[in-house]
Amino acid sequence: MLRVTIAQLNYMVGDIAGNIRRMTEAARQAHRDGAQLVVFSELSLCGYYPGDMLDESDFLQRLQQGLHDLLQATREFPQLHWVVGAPTRAQGPGKPLHNSLLVLHNGQIRLRYDKQLLPTYNIFDERRHFEPGADTAKVLRIGSSQVGFLVCEDGWNDRGADYATNPFVRMGDAAPDLVVSINASPSHLGKREQRHEVFAQAAQRHGLSILYVNQIGGQDQIVFDGASFAVVPDRGVVFEARRFEEDVCTLELDEQGRFLALGGEPLPPVAAQGLPTMEFYRQQIVLGLRDYARRCGFRQVVVGSSGGIDSALTLALAVDALGADNVVAITMPSRYSSSGSVDDSVQLCRNLGIRLYEHPIKELVDTYARQFEASFGEPLQGLALENLQARARGTTLMEFSNAFGHLLLTTGNKSEVSVGYCTLYGDTNGGLGLLGDLYKTEVFALSRHINERAGRELIPQAIIAKPPSAELAPGQKDEDSLPPYPVLDEILKWQIEGHHLSGAEYEHAAQFVAQLREQPGGSELIARVQKLVFRSEYKRRQAPPMLRVRPRAFGTGRQMPIAAHYE
Repeated sequence: MLRVTIAQLNYMVGDIAGNIRRMTEAARQAHRDGAQLVVFSELSLCGYYPGDMLDESDFLQRLQQGLHDLLQATREFPQLHWVVGAPTRAQGPGKPLHNSLLVLHNGQIRLRYDKQLLPTYNIFDERRHFEPGADTAKVLRIGSSQVGFLVCEDGWNDRGADYATNPFVRMGDAAPDLVVSINASPSHLGKREQRHEVFAQAAQRHGLSILYVNQIGGQDQIVFDGASFAVVPDRGVVFEARRFEEDVCTLELDEQGRFLALGGEPLPPVAAQGLPTMEFYRQQIVLGLRDYARRCGFRQVVVGSSGGIDSALTLALAVDALGADNVVAITMPSRYSSSGSVDDSVQLCRNLGIRLYEHPIKELVDTYARQFEASFGEPLQGLALENLQARARGTTLMEFSNAFGHLLLTTGNKSEVSVGYCTLYGDTNGGLGLLGDLYKTEVFALSRHINERAGRELIPQAIIAKPPSAELAPGQKDEDSLPPYPVLDEILKWQIEGHHLSGAEYEHAAQFVAQLREQPGGSELIARVQKLVFRSEYKRRQAPPMLRVRPRAFGTGRQMPIAAHYE
């Protein structure tokens, strides 16, 4: 019988001392539970992912001291083995570091395993800093059990599609009683179900019981959802830790390789279906904002409230994450703003319990326009005048942020950001975007979900029902410049995410685009949308970070050149 504690924790990149304190407290809980083994996640010592901090000599020295301190901490619990993730020095040619798993026990390193498969795709760039480990299985006897070890990506190539090496083959040959996989697996729509499928199939194929330990928390654009789990060959996933929360829990592994609850009770299979899509979006964004603000030293946020759906949803999510007392809205009407938009902002903020300031921009815009004509001899009109209004609002919001210390949240959604329906240095201003990976149709759906969850109208129905408009010109509507959002979003999913989508979502988008091509003007519409996406890359490159919720997000998840010839 082996008693093992899952330590699913929220680490901060670079906070080595703080991460050690978190691990030590979890080890104390494991000791109280009588565990022989406590498992932390990938790169738990420094947090995932430290990026080019790994090139800094001072950071490497702090890592070395941190490992020394961690070894000293293990002496407090001499019966307990600690599985931790840390960068370690590599020998010979190649990169100077390994992404390593270390088993620590009573002040000693009993085992070191270096990650073999280093992901360099989508949001990952581990080959930039790490050298792959040797093609070998590492197994250690703990109590009466043989335990094998993997690090994250090592467990994702059992079908041999992405790498020449499959670490599960040697692990299967070693036939341990338990395989421990430590992970820093970012969350996106469908990722939890994908993990379950991949590791359940590997467990069945090789006859292995597997413990998958993940971290939680927001780190810049990405969010880790936790959801650590245990899987056995004959029953699949039989345990899952909490999602989007820290969780320290202890399981038992019996002589037959079956996981049991603490105390010996059998564990039932875990339901395959995860959170509903909109509730997943809500939880992911709320955790991402909460950690981003906390890690960057912000207690309060400010949002420009236009009376539209995007700013309304941003405000509702901010209140969910930080509380109403820490959220401020500013409405900035211009000569083209409808009275309904201001009234809708007032009602929204009343529903959410947040403070709303009014800062009209008409005089600012008029002053800019007069001076422009005086200086350059031409009146300011058309697109330049529309963008000036957005920039006056963006400047006002940044002034407030500078003066009062609030984090400015930008409100653009993925549909608008994709086609450049936004103004640089205007509505793109901000420190973080909550909706930048949600298509416009999903913005509406999430808004409705938030109201349903609250059991009342947090976001007024008048905002949800009104036709989207930037209100930068008389009678302006989004559909004057763009296809209807239900059409636009399917084209964008097909173009931007493609095979990164789940099977059902990809089939729907591909079929929609194929049918659209058969309609009069359909091919021309698709080509126009594609051109807008290509031409807007320079805007996205200057946009603030946007929380990732879908498989392929802008930023590090989709890297395209600005100056290029696109067909």
